[in-house]
Amino acid sequence: MPAIQGRCACGKVSYSSSAAEPAFTGLCHCKTCQRASGSAFSVVLAVPDASLTIDGALKSFVSQGDSGKSIERQFCPECGSTVVDRAELMPGITMINVGTLDDTSWVKPGMQIYCEAAQPWVSLEGDMAKFPKMPS
Repeated sequence: MPAIQGRCACGKVSYSSSAAEPAFTGLCHCKTCQRASGSAFSVVLAVPDASLTIDGALKSFVSQGDSGKSIERQFCPECGSTVVDRAELMPGITMINVGTLDDTSWVKPGMQIYCEAAQPWVSLEGDMAKFPKMPS
């Protein structure tokens, strides 16, 4: 696995993680992720908070997930790229938005969540586990 490092579109925010492997890699079809990504779904990889170093200032937007717990999306205030997400439901974990990685060639999502909200034209191949909502 290559190094976990990346940046926003304008390069004012960069990050690296010392995690040997992501805690998980997956994609979310929920309507909030569709809106936040401007696409059909969001793809993230999760790393322990302690392994992540972020250089540059981020702005935050906090919303409530269907669990009732908060989700914080952090983005570059200059270019608007969403860089990381943090869910109160997963303490100690930061989710890196895969599109911001310098090298995405090794990323292979292991699961899809909120499949019940997936766009009807999205059909993904692979052996990913599929969940109608958030798995318990």
